[in-house]
Amino acid sequence: MSTTNSLWYKDAICYALHIRSFFDSDGNGIGDINGLIRKLDYLEDLGVTCLSLLPFYPSPLRDDGYDISDYYGIHTDYGTMEHFRKLLDEAHKRNMHVVIDLIVNHTSVKHPWFERARQAPPFSPERDYYIWSDTPERYADAGILFNDYESSNWEWDNTAKAYYWHRFYSHQADLNYANPLVREEMRKVIDFWLELGVDGLRLSSVAFIFQREGTNCENLPEVHEYVKSLRRYVDEWYPGRILLADTNLWPEEAAQYFGAGDECHVNFHFPLTPRLYMALQTEDRYPIIDIVEQTPLIPDSCQWALFLRNHDDLMLSMVTEEERDFLYRVFAQEHGARINKGIRRRLAPLLGNDHRKIELLNSLLFSLPGMPVIYYGDEIGMGDNIFLGDRNGVRTPMQWNSDQNAGFSTANPQKLCLPVIRDPMYRYETTNVELQNQNPNSLLWWMKNVIAMRKRLKAFNFGATTFLDAGNSKILAFCGVTKVKVYWS
Repeated sequence: MSTTNSLWYKDAICYALHIRSFFDSDGNGIGDINGLIRKLDYLEDLGVTCLSLLPFYPSPLRDDGYDISDYYGIHTDYGTMEHFRKLLDEAHKRNMHVVIDLIVNHTSVKHPWFERARQAPPFSPERDYYIWSDTPERYADAGILFNDYESSNWEWDNTAKAYYWHRFYSHQADLNYANPLVREEMRKVIDFWLELGVDGLRLSSVAFIFQREGTNCENLPEVHEYVKSLRRYVDEWYPGRILLADTNLWPEEAAQYFGAGDECHVNFHFPLTPRLYMALQTEDRYPIIDIVEQTPLIPDSCQWALFLRNHDDLMLSMVTEEERDFLYRVFAQEHGARINKGIRRRLAPLLGNDHRKIELLNSLLFSLPGMPVIYYGDEIGMGDNIFLGDRNGVRTPMQWNSDQNAGFSTANPQKLCLPVIRDPMYRYETTNVELQNQNPNSLLWWMKNVIAMRKRLKAFNFGATTFLDAGNSKILAFCGVTKVKVYWS
């Protein structure tokens, strides 16, 4: 996208979505790129300036596309490369930037690289695209991330006659970044998408890409050296494009991914999110102030990305055991709401569909320092379905109107990628874009107004934030360069 504003991400309004769950243009029950193109006017009217697209690459879809099998393609369910080029053109016409997920840590075991590696001789360049071992005892200090599903970070491969390393699911083998050929392959992937016109790359699970014995194999110095090399490359060849770090870390560690302004441009502030819910439930500002004060100052050219919910569970790994127990008791009372160390619920169900609470948390999202990220459907208070398994309950079709399939698709309802929400409190007949657009008192209109205010007041994006002592712990007061914002519990 041609732009003279190299800091466009500092005041962006980001909207994260699944192409497959947004709008189906051809009636096969699966959202597609052409469907997203048809809904760009809606996103422009909402006030969105940046699209964040979850994986759309060829994949067996055992992990919603994060099990990638081809870095250079589009899954046939979603369209073609020509469709994607048109999406970029149409988004850029509306002054929207487009950021895509780049799955840097692992591939599907169906990826040609892995198929080639498992058949290659030990220690050959092809085999060394991945990490192999004769024993599952290596890297014993590394935790198991998906402990609800996996019992080890090693999986036996009968073809290779060896174990391969995986930090996520066993059908996702981790790439070996100690191999310069892997780093070169990833550079070619970056070239491909940035030359196509993509405005940014979200480096998914980047903290795990290097391993070392005697460590937890996370956030190692080698990771930062690699990210710095990527940043130098992107700055030289693709000025104005950005790198986003996807790192679920404590603020001090997460801030290291900015470097001295020479690593990632943007990083997600994962620890802030659960503390917003804690502060809301306890009617006490302390959890918010505490985590913000733990957050180091970052270079002026960098920005935090803030969110209330995303495509995964509400992650609770960056809280204490006591805080996690409290959040479970309050927000995960329904059987099946917990997963790994998190809660698989959307924003509205987490808050009991209380619009005052939804508005309060969004007020904080849009006024605390950082780039706000809206998860599709949260602007209308969509519900979820925790009985779908894994985190599919927060990835159901967007609810456009009260027609069959919520206006998402004309397909037979049994053909939908996921069923639409029929929970009485959130069913699509009463919670949808069309109805809320017709009601100026709806959550959708409230969100439009808040986004418009945020875009007018640059202090939220570029100003320093100072917390004020309001004399009452139920009041969170803070000021930026030009405004003082006060929120009452």
